[in-house]
Amino acid sequence: MRKKFHVKRDNEVVVIAGSAKGRRGKIAQVLTKRDSVVLEANDERSKEKDEKKALIKPVLHHLRKSQQHPEGGLLWLEGAIHVSNVMLVTEYERRQAKGTAKASATGGNK
Repeated sequence: MRKKFHVKRDNEVVVIAGSAKGRRGKIAQVLTKRDSVVLEANDERSKEKDEKKALIKPVLHHLRKSQQHPEGGLLWLEGAIHVSNVMLVTEYERRQAKGTAKASATGGNK
């Protein structure tokens, strides 16, 4: 039977847990067998020149020596994030607004 997730490809999501917490991105791929998603970075950090910092969850991939890469090499790729650690941006912003409204009504944090 096919698994059903709360997110789909091309949805805008926010990472809510893990090392990439707070980062925003667009879902590039859904890995149903691993219950994971791969994101494309589109937040302010993704505009940096450093290849590693531009990725949401960087994973190091080693390249074998070949005719295209005679010395071999290292390549930073986008890693998978478990589907339970991402939330739709609309839901995230709705919850943030609800939390700030509560805080202002009670006089803020003490």
